[in-house]
This record gives sequence, C-alpha cells and structure tokens, in this order.
Amino acid sequence: MAVITDMVDLNIQDGIAVLKIKNPPVNALSKGVRDGLYEGVKQANADDSAKAILIICVGRTYIAGADIKEFGRPPQGTSLFDVHKEMENASKPVISTIQGTALGGGLETALCSHYRVAVTSAKFGLPEVHLGILPGAGGTQRLPRVVGVEKALNMMVGGKPVNAKFALENGLIDEIVDDLFEGGMAFAKKVAGKGEVLPKVRDYDEHLVVAKADTELFDRYRKKIARKTRGFDAPEAIIQCVEDTLRLSFDEGIKAERNRFMKLVKSQKSEAQRYYFFAERLANKIPDVPKDTPTIPVNSLGMIGAGTMGGGISMNFVSQGIPVVIVEHEQEALDRGLAVVRSNFMRGVKRGRVTEEQVDQMMSLYKPSLNLEDLADCDMIIEAVFELMDIKKEVFTKLDGIAKEGAILATNSSALDVDEIASVTKRPEWVLGTHFFSPANIMRLLEVVRAEKTSKTILATVMGLSKKIGKVPVVSGVCPGFIGNRILFKRGEQANKLILEGTMPWNVDDVVYDFGLPMGPFAMADLAGLDVGWDPRISKSQTIRDVLCENGRRGQKTGKGYYNYDPETRAKTPDEGVKELILEFSEKMGITRREFSKEEILQRCIYPMINEGARILEEGMSQRPSDIDVVWVNGYGWPTYRGGPMFYADTVGLENVLAKLKEFQEKDQDDFWQPSAMLEKLVSDGKNFRDLN
Repeated sequence: MAVITDMVDLNIQDGIAVLKIKNPPVNALSKGVRDGLYEGVKQANADDSAKAILIICVGRTYIAGADIKEFGRPPQGTSLFDVHKEMENASKPVISTIQGTALGGGLETALCSHYRVAVTSAKFGLPEVHLGILPGAGGTQRLPRVVGVEKALNMMVGGKPVNAKFALENGLIDEIVDDLFEGGMAFAKKVAGKGEVLPKVRDYDEHLVVAKADTELFDRYRKKIARKTRGFDAPEAIIQCVEDTLRLSFDEGIKAERNRFMKLVKSQKSEAQRYYFFAERLANKIPDVPKDTPTIPVNSLGMIGAGTMGGGISMNFVSQGIPVVIVEHEQEALDRGLAVVRSNFMRGVKRGRVTEEQVDQMMSLYKPSLNLEDLADCDMIIEAVFELMDIKKEVFTKLDGIAKEGAILATNSSALDVDEIASVTKRPEWVLGTHFFSPANIMRLLEVVRAEKTSKTILATVMGLSKKIGKVPVVSGVCPGFIGNRILFKRGEQANKLILEGTMPWNVDDVVYDFGLPMGPFAMADLAGLDVGWDPRISKSQTIRDVLCENGRRGQKTGKGYYNYDPETRAKTPDEGVKELILEFSEKMGITRREFSKEEILQRCIYPMINEGARILEEGMSQRPSDIDVVWVNGYGWPTYRGGPMFYADTVGLENVLAKLKEFQEKDQDDFWQPSAMLEKLVSDGKNFRDLN
C-alpha cells in the first residue's frame, strides 16, 4: 500500500487501484484529500497492473463537501479543478463508490468519475445555495447534463438531497450495491478493460436538447420559486449558470460558473449565510455542560393540552415513534384536538411525504385521557395550558405528586418565569422550559429555558431530544419573553410609537418586509390574533389595539384587524377607518405627527432589537450573540442572508448603531433608547458581537 498523503492511500487489489480517502468525520475536500486524489489517480493511471480505479471513503460517508474553513483563504495545494481533470481524463475507468452523503464538492467530484455506484441509503445533493453560493466546481454544468435541466435546478436551488432510488432512475449513479467495497470491486472488474470510450458527463447533451425546445422553461421556473428565494442572490446565479449549459460550450460554462461563484463568495449575503451555518451548530454547545454529560432516555411523553400548541408539540414526538399520553379536561376538546392532529398529518399524505398507513401508525401512538394521573409513567411531561402563572403553578403542583421519580417536567411558556413555576415542585432540578413556536409541528426553533436549578443532565437530555424531533434548540436563561419574544416586544413597542407619531402600520410593515422578513409587526399581530392577551372585561379603549378588538377587528381570523382581509385569498389591504383611528389617537394624546423616512423606520424597528439583544447578553440570558441570531432566523423568519440581528449590527458598525441610539434618545427624550452597557463597552474596546462568539 502506498501512502499518497495523510488522507489518501493507494493499493492495487485484484487488478483494481483502490484509492482510499480517510478524512473523518465527513471526508471533506481538504488540501490533503485533493492532493491525494490527484496524485493517486495519476499514479494508478500510470500503473500497468491496474485496470480500473476505485475511489472509496473510510467511515460513514463519501465526500460530504468542501472544507468550509478554507473559504476566503488563499488557495493551497492542488485545485479541485485539476483533480477533476485528472479523473475525467484518466485512460482507465474511474469509479466512485458512495455511502452516506455525496454533497457539494463531493457530488461534483463523483460526477467527474466515469461511473458511480452507491448503497441504498446514500444521499446526493448540491446544497451550496444554503451558504449563499453556487456549486463552483462544475456542478451547475454537469448535473443538468445528467438528470435534466429542471431536476437539476430543483436540486441546486432547493438544496435538498435526493435518494439513491432517484439517483439510479435519473442516471446520477449506475448501480445500487449491497456492500460498498465488494460491490464497487465487482463493478470495477466488469467495466475494466472493455476498450470502450469512457463516458464523461461533460459530453452528455440529450437533456440539453430537450431543454432548448422548452423556450419558457426558465421564466416558468423563476416565477415558481420567486416567493421562496426573495432577497437571496445565489438562486438566480444558479439559474443563469444552468442557462449557460444551453448557450455556451462546457468550458465556457465552467468559466462563467467560476466567475459567479467568486462574486457570491465575496458578498456580504454569502458571508452572513456561512456565519449562520456555523451559528446553528454552535448553539448546541453549552460551555458548562460537557459533551460527555450523562443523559436519560425519553421513550414516552406526557402532553397536557390538546389545543393548537399541545397537538402540534405532540406531533413531533409521534413522528419519531415516541408514544404520547395526551390529556385534556373535556372529552370534546380532546376529540377536537386529535382530529386536528390527524388532519395535519393527512396534509403530508396529500403532498406525498407520508402514507395513510404511516398516519394510522402515528395516531396509534396516542393514548388520550382526561386524567392527569395517566401521566404517572411518562419519561417527560410538557404542559401547554393557558399562559397564566396561577394555572401553570397549579398544574405543576399536581404533577409533582403524580410524575414518577426521574421524569422531566417542562413548561411550554412563551414568557413566564420558569423558576417560579419550578418552585412549586420538590424537584426543581428536573424542571425547565421548552418554548415551542407555533405551528409547533412545523417551526424549527425550540427555546430550551434553563431555570436556576435545572440539572445539567436534564438540559443535555432535552437538547439532544430536540434534535431527534427535528428542532433547532437554543438555550435561554429565565427572563420575561426569554430571547426571541423579549426582543420582539421591543420592536413592537417602537412600531406602535411610530404609527402614533407619524406613519401608518402598512408603511412600517412594508419597510420590514423589504428588509427581508416574511411580514411586518402589524401583519404579524393580525396573524397571531390581536386579542391574544387582551381581556374584554377590563378593556377601556386605552390603546389602538383595544379599540380594534372592542370593534371585532381581531386579526385575520375575523377578516379585519389593522388590515382588511379577503375571505378567500386572505390578501390584506389597508383600511381607511384604521388610519382615521390612528390620527384620532395621535390628536387625543397631543402628539405632533411628522414624516418618517424608510431608513428611519427601519432603524427604529431594528436598532431596539440589537440593543435589547446586547442587554440579554449582558445579563447572561443568552450564551452568545450567534444564539440570538439562530432564534431570530428560525423563530421569526429573519433572512439568513442578513445573518441575524447581532450579525447585522456588526455589518452596520456598532459605533453607528450606538450613535443612532443616542441621537434618538436626545430627539425623543425617551429612556427607551438608552444604550446597553455592553454595546457601549464593545464600541469603546473596538470590538463587535462576533468577537463574543
């Protein structure tokens, strides 16, 4: 056996040159892999005893992509393009054997092999779009030639991997094998020495001929993805590269792809998306909870409440085969809640994501009950009752006497004091908050609220469990609103001041929407329901929201809120009556209205969020600035191409944010704008939020 580099070995076995890549854990295309592949193929090609070249990766996966740590650094070693040329131009068949995932540069490398075989469980994809870039090593030029233009666009613009069945049916692989090495060797021997012209993906043109005949293909595709890709640069760049396959030669297409790749990788949007990629992974790390912290198994869940939240939360667990005892106080509420759960699952059937048999299987995991005592044997219990402290404390007092020793007790509160809730139990170390976001079966974010006495074992267990049920967990300390809602409250407070002082809800919403969020604060309030937290018994027309609710304008569900809503399409339109109401309020409060520029509206909405985020960090309620960004991306739709509010602050310049806060404070004579001590210190020290990650 010849050691080519510390990451690649070459060994001739039964007339087959076996190139073995070993760069755990994901065999990324680091310098050592590129150098090894280049030299290995070159040596194997020159060795008369080798009739074919087999590339195989050690461990659980094929090459899972480029080494992201090398992005933005001066290139070292052999370029990936040279590796690809050496493989593609080899005079002997080059076969890639694929297990685990062939992603990004990994799939691009596999496409430069003459043949590809894979195990049934393998996945294939070009997910670079999630990093704000495009496949930059020939992927945009080769993939359409293999699977067809529209399927290639779906893979690259959507960024989702495909399975081995799809890959085989669409020519991405040549064979599915049971055993990677034995199957790969058998295939290599089959194609070795045939004397046929070796197939090169770059020469395929059948799919391109078909695509040229469909003159509306690209316009149609752009319209289809417009809503999902709003604000992102990479999707359009990918489409343009694929268009090049129809009008440029392969080599010219490669050059154009490279130019667009380099432009994207240097952009602030791509930098933000790459930052977020690492931020989401960093959120799993808790400084004082080591990796080897013992965890406990959670094989059953108790769910208190079958309403919107309780039903949605429980779906995450049964989807993973975890049985759920679900408790309500009335049979009607229980039946209604489970009917909604089934209906939600059946939507997946219509979309082809699950079968009706799978829905029946998941529903069979529910044990409905009207008695809290039936939760006695559950490993974890989550309550999703009304957001009132007295009710939650009453529930936890009862649970303390019912739940078995060693059961995790969790509250789905969105803002309440988890320490106070835990105080009514004799086991506060087993209590924590699990703030799911609505709809809980869809939204990825889960704020895991660490109470003062929550044990490290319980915290580690719930963090791991969160990932198992498909959530992105972020640890928060105990404070009103935790991380996400606490920041949201500040934005809402300023947005309401803006409409009293000179603008209208739709103007504010338009600015926030144009910034990249899915909706502005007033459209969001209408969606959630203006009557959430509003009590008709004590309402005295003291706020605009009070008056709207008193007049039956309670948001989308009533067809009217800050906006009017079309009963069929739910399209919103401004309401003249709401405008008059706001003007009357301003006059009654003695406010002299003035015009706000779009820039000032944006600053007055976003900068309070940044300032509050700094306070959260100051108080130790968030582990790091990037955790705040993960909360806002996953919980509120902050665009990943802006990284999150704390990343965005760094791009604006903290000194500029601080100066604007002081300017607004002086102009408004309002302590609302008081800069946080942390923000002032960072500016004083010449640092930014990323320095704290």
